[in-house]
Amino acid sequence: MDAILELVNTDMFLLVMFALVIIFIIITFILMAKLSKTKKNYNNFMKKLGNGENIQEDLETFMHKVDRVEKQNLEIVEYCKNLDKDLEGCIQKIGIVRYNAFKDTGSDLSFALALLDENNNGVVLNGIYSREMSNIYAKPVENGKSSYTVSEEEKMAIEKAVNSKNIYKVK
Repeated sequence: MDAILELVNTDMFLLVMFALVIIFIIITFILMAKLSKTKKNYNNFMKKLGNGENIQEDLETFMHKVDRVEKQNLEIVEYCKNLDKDLEGCIQKIGIVRYNAFKDTGSDLSFALALLDENNNGVVLNGIYSREMSNIYAKPVENGKSSYTVSEEEKMAIEKAVNSKNIYKVK
């Protein structure tokens, strides 16, 4: 231990340490110069790639926009899911049957109209036309069936609506 303390107290040791510090300072300045040159070359390279503009800034702007679009896309997907859920209860299936309720009217002016949602719930309307009057009757429909007695035309309208696969076509 004493030998180390004697070595540390010598002038030669101090000179060596001083020389090492100077060498490290010179190396630090050389590395800083190289880093500065590399940074300058990088910036020039990025400007050449970006046709005179800094491509790094363009990339950062682009990435920011991509992040915004991803957030908006998630919001749109969630909104569409909510719309799909809401649409289940909307009228999606329609079935209509025209018929002649009375022999003396001369044409098919009466009708049965079924308006159903995705789960075959809704209403069946029956419009009966005669020369003296016109009446419309409504009956609820649940799961493609009505708890009320339905006419043959109403049954046909409900079946058309149930089998329509959400596409309305008058035949």
